[in-house]
Amino acid sequence: MGPVPRTLELFYDVLSPYSWLGFEVLCRYKNIWNISLQLRPSFIAGIMKDSGSLSAMRFLTAVSMEHPEMLEKVSRELWMRVWSRDEDITEPQSILAAAEKAGMSSEQARGLLEKISTPKVKNKLKETTEAACKYGAFGLPITVAHLDNQTHMLFGSDRMELLAHLLGEKWMGPVPPAINARL
Repeated sequence: MGPVPRTLELFYDVLSPYSWLGFEVLCRYKNIWNISLQLRPSFIAGIMKDSGSLSAMRFLTAVSMEHPEMLEKVSRELWMRVWSRDEDITEPQSILAAAEKAGMSSEQARGLLEKISTPKVKNKLKETTEAACKYGAFGLPITVAHLDNQTHMLFGSDRMELLAHLLGEKWMGPVPPAINARL
């Protein structure tokens, strides 16, 4: 049995392209660096006071609460819609389309969409956003590393080399070579 994974929290908003970069890099490195990556959907407007992603982030919060195994895929699909295909992520039909494209059933997606206005989901997103602020967030993404009973907050998607250093790991660029890759 190997060493226990170290915990990293990634606070992000799909309206932030820099959050997307950090998200993709950390998803690629989570097995290489033996980290437990905790995805923390946050509301950038709660930090920066001007954003249009509230419905999408509430939806991701509901996904996190009820289907956490789908959070990475649904987050990625929302980023693909807004930043790769210039598609909307604010309207319910757009959010449903993203969830379904990510592999969620139509029934699951609709059920979660119905919950985005509930106090439970609203409060969870507010708590997560407040947690990011308590760590010192002034924008997104932030990555919080919990190492040796210390907390390290790194802002931005351009701090991965520093994160690797903190973890005592090797930085191999934004797309690490596949382990046991065949040519």
